[in-house]
Amino acid sequence: MASRRLLCSLLRSASGRSVSKPSNSNPPASTAPSQPPPAKVAGRGKITDEFTGPGAIGQVCQVIVAVVDVRFDEGLPPILTALEVMNHSIRLVLEVAQHLGENMVRTIAMDGTEGLVRGQPILNAGSPITVPVGKATLGRIINVIEETIDDKGELSTSFADQATEQQILVTGIKVVDLLAPYQRGGKIGLFGGAGVGKTVLTMELINNVGKAHGGFSVFAGVGERTREGNDLYREMIESGVIKLGDNQAESKCALVYGQMNEPLGACARVGLTGLTVAEHSRDAEGQDVLLFIDNIFCFTQANSEVSALLGRIPSAVGYQPTLAMILEAFKSVLPPPRKVLSLLTCDTFAHLDATTVLSRQISELGIYPAVDPLDSASRMLSPHILGEEHYSNARGLQKVLQNYKNLQDIIAILGMDEFREDDKFNCCSWS
Repeated sequence: MASRRLLCSLLRSASGRSVSKPSNSNPPASTAPSQPPPAKVAGRGKITDEFTGPGAIGQVCQVIVAVVDVRFDEGLPPILTALEVMNHSIRLVLEVAQHLGENMVRTIAMDGTEGLVRGQPILNAGSPITVPVGKATLGRIINVIEETIDDKGELSTSFADQATEQQILVTGIKVVDLLAPYQRGGKIGLFGGAGVGKTVLTMELINNVGKAHGGFSVFAGVGERTREGNDLYREMIESGVIKLGDNQAESKCALVYGQMNEPLGACARVGLTGLTVAEHSRDAEGQDVLLFIDNIFCFTQANSEVSALLGRIPSAVGYQPTLAMILEAFKSVLPPPRKVLSLLTCDTFAHLDATTVLSRQISELGIYPAVDPLDSASRMLSPHILGEEHYSNARGLQKVLQNYKNLQDIIAILGMDEFREDDKFNCCSWS
């Protein structure tokens, strides 16, 4: 009801600005205005924020797939401002991506644009897209514009000093904690192909962080397949990470999905939605939060296609020119790319504090988690942070494994009879 009253006030103010004054002092009933009043628009879209300034109402001028051009007669909304389509069959939110002159903006649609027509009224929300955050999101599934998609009803949704010293996040996974430890507040990359155990490792990290540290996890599925999203949701329920019913407040994970069948705008922005949920739990509630973004390849691909639709000149291999700036915005990423040595992967490495590489050769040996101890690395592996004993043990283990890897070809041809005693010891220890 409050949204409807606010909408009526916006329409009245817009009508007052658009209608000219009469040319004489006769009563209004006998005087025709110089311009006809605008058509009455009575939308029922949800208003994300109150806004009655110049440029409150616009109209659609052009629709190109997920790109919508909107004209405002008075003022332009800033970049990233949320707009909402009125008189539409579904709630359609647009995000301002570019200014095209003094009275035109180019926006990205967060849902399908079927049914949009030229001249359709657009309401300026006056603020960026907002999402619910906090404990109410635990155990729930929301989309990029805060709508719940799990059929469980709507969501009801102090300043603190931030520690600057480097601290280790103990995951409970021995190979990670020993050879490539994670930093609290750092950016972590999980690299691996299909079927090497990324989902299992993700579940283990979420479970351990929740139990050992009492923290929360946020999983942002960018371009997620519907089947994979459902499987992950059910696995979290079975493992106790997500609780249903009266115990839902005890859940340790919130899920944010921008699925593969949704428009580019949703896939390009759902990572930022998950980041907002995670940052609120960290800043407002003082919780340890583990943010997963699966996967960074689909996120960058969606942004690249949106950038092409906006007419921006691409950078190397067709990626958008703002790729480096976007990657720096994430506090933790979970990127399982299809090509480990692709340009995107190489660019991502520069923004990470720790990289965990899952190897198919190790998984074929039946060793899980299939973490490659030689390819995985961390900036936290330093004697000044971990201590001399931890550092020496980690480097000693890596030396033994590297020696064994160097001798593998010789073992396959000559066997171990021609080796020195030290090399035989290394091979026998690893075997």
